[in-house]
Amino acid sequence: MSGPSYSLKDLANKVKGELVGDPEVVINSIATIQNASPGCISFLANPKYNKFLIDSSASAVIVSPELSNELRTPGIITDDPYAAYAIISSLFVKHSNPYTDKSISYFIHETAEVHETAVIGPNVYIGPECKIGKNSIIHANSSLVMNVEIGENVIVHFNSILGSDGFGYAPQNDGYIKIEQLGKLIVGDDVEIGAGCTIDRGAIDNTEIHNGVKLDNQVHIAHNVILGENSAIAASCAIAGSTIIGKNLQMGGLSGILGHLKIADNVLIGAHTLITKSIVKAGNYVGIMPAQEQKDWAKSSVFIKQRKSK
Repeated sequence: MSGPSYSLKDLANKVKGELVGDPEVVINSIATIQNASPGCISFLANPKYNKFLIDSSASAVIVSPELSNELRTPGIITDDPYAAYAIISSLFVKHSNPYTDKSISYFIHETAEVHETAVIGPNVYIGPECKIGKNSIIHANSSLVMNVEIGENVIVHFNSILGSDGFGYAPQNDGYIKIEQLGKLIVGDDVEIGAGCTIDRGAIDNTEIHNGVKLDNQVHIAHNVILGENSAIAASCAIAGSTIIGKNLQMGGLSGILGHLKIADNVLIGAHTLITKSIVKAGNYVGIMPAQEQKDWAKSSVFIKQRKSK
């Protein structure tokens, strides 16, 4: 069944934006500016992605007034492209409420596909558009929320949540507009996911966990992260959204990686380390400081900055 489609005029009216170009252009999906194709509408809210505007294949793009002269396609001009994208995302939700029929108490949604050799533990929920490959095991009390595809020989341990909504909101003066998460979570083969892990499905593009990845307990991976083959992450780590990680990452416990970064292959990250910038070459990275009183830390940070500047 094909999804909804809208004219560009419809969408401009919905977000109260200024329409540029053909008002009858048909839009049937949302895409990132770098991965868009005909029929998609995209948006530019982060200057980091401005370079993709000229060559984007999107049928239309939402931009700010400052970028209006750069448009090479039809578009919508608005002061807040991110908020406009958030509003439009709600129009493309395929399964807004899988619990519509209150008389049905199901654990496997009618649109899900579970291989006959897969093992499903007690109190597991498998939501819309989910797929589970052969010989995979989903242990008790875990949930595949929506749009999750799991490969072969995967183990998901107790109480893990896969395909949950990513942390996507467009801030406004009076609160936040929720961004609907329209992408998938794709888990490769031979992956093991520990107990109490949470992995979000993508906002537009997919979240990807590649073959051979091993996650310890209580790991959080945000939307649109790509985690390369044979990576291993220890307990209580977190990776923020849209970070792309190469093969063979090893990540010590209680570490974090900020969003929109790129991490090279064969990187080791020590325990309690926070990665704030992209890493372009293999190596062992660590940033551990002993705990201090705040006033002592303030003095130490000044010294560290002085040493770095020399």
